[in-house]
Amino acid sequence: MRITPQIELAEWELTEQFVQSGGPGGQNVNKVATAVELRFEAERSPNLPEPVKARLRRLAGRRWTKDGAIVLKVSDTRSQGRNRELARARMTELIRAALERPKRRVPTKPTLGSKRRRLAGKRQRGEVKALRGTVDPSQG
Repeated sequence: MRITPQIELAEWELTEQFVQSGGPGGQNVNKVATAVELRFEAERSPNLPEPVKARLRRLAGRRWTKDGAIVLKVSDTRSQGRNRELARARMTELIRAALERPKRRVPTKPTLGSKRRRLAGKRQRGEVKALRGTVDPSQG
């Protein structure tokens, strides 16, 4: 399975298993295994660099297993072939997302003007609140 022109996954890295899916479909759901479980052995893959594997682990979340594989279950359609295509497309999308190196955050400081505006607003709000208070009954 080709991810990018440089990265291609070998067949041994991907395993598919067809299982019964829930949802609409009547008797067909109970008879035919249309849902697909696509398993990618990400940790053992020689085609992915270590930083990509680390990002992939974070992106996969609960889909990442203890033995370092990603398991995607797709049961969107009633067609086994279409579910297989969707699973492969989602796996490709997930790996491509992990290939993108995140931008380094550059810490910034608030400008002097924004600090002054913030403090002026706080001062004004404080004055409004200071005007509130108990009313002296002898004044009325």
